[in-house]
Amino acid sequence: MAQHEKLIIVGSGPAGYTAALYASRASLAPLLIEGLQPGGQLTITTEVENYPGFPEGVMGPELMEKFKAQAERFGTKFVSAEVTRVDFSKRPFQLWCDDAHYTAEAVIVATGASAKWLGIPSEKAYMGKGVSACATCDGFFFRGVDVAVVGGGDTAIEEATFLTKYANKVFLVHRRGELRASKVMQERARNNPRIEFVWNAAVAEVLGDGKAVTGLRLESTQDGRRWVLPVQGFFLAIGHEPNTRVFRGALEMNEVGYLKVKAPSTRTSVDGIFAAGDVADPTYRQAVTAAGSGCAAAIDAERWLGEHGVH
Repeated sequence: MAQHEKLIIVGSGPAGYTAALYASRASLAPLLIEGLQPGGQLTITTEVENYPGFPEGVMGPELMEKFKAQAERFGTKFVSAEVTRVDFSKRPFQLWCDDAHYTAEAVIVATGASAKWLGIPSEKAYMGKGVSACATCDGFFFRGVDVAVVGGGDTAIEEATFLTKYANKVFLVHRRGELRASKVMQERARNNPRIEFVWNAAVAEVLGDGKAVTGLRLESTQDGRRWVLPVQGFFLAIGHEPNTRVFRGALEMNEVGYLKVKAPSTRTSVDGIFAAGDVADPTYRQAVTAAGSGCAAAIDAERWLGEHGVH
């Protein structure tokens, strides 16, 4: 037998938890399916200094615990599981977490996006110790030191340019001899005296002393020779991937997989299903914008349920 709910929220970062807070305060008693990484990307972020209301900064996991506790206080129910299959072709909507079966009158998708990694063990070992996938989040911690950014698209140029506000020098490491970034962005980077290009090079290993990053071992993509680039920070800017695989064929997405919403609302291509946070936001990807869209999705869902006679 399926467990029926008025509203199911899929995903548990700032967007999911904020949607749960607003929905539970509206007496919708939502069920939140947390996913494999409860708390989302912020649980692997050490210190968050740009979330309003925390002048001294706050640890990412602690911030997410506070979000969750607040939603729980107003009656949100939580399931620690991952959605493995959906059927959004008719109402009530159906969701499965392996063998567990749920139905819902409305659904908010807040499954987020994941930064793409190079796939080398040392990058994970130094995550939060000098390795980051978000310059906007962590750039401030790299004042007056040398850092490297890997990537060749607009994101990489944006991150490198942003980091020049803090870092002494920014090395832009790219595996080819030319960038994929737009001409305007390329020009901006070339004219920035703090950015130095390292062409035809791949990152083979992140080096460190166990506590912090001390450099990168680079490998030539042309002749295979290796050398060490001494840096104190390493930023990955090879893109993000929205966590939408399970919704393929069920909801409309752009070519990369971000869910399409009918702005200025959070409505998706299926009436009664809403999207919030990074899963529908390839542009800003910040905790505070995710939380804001979680609030919007809950309000949209509450109004939609009201219009369809579900209170």
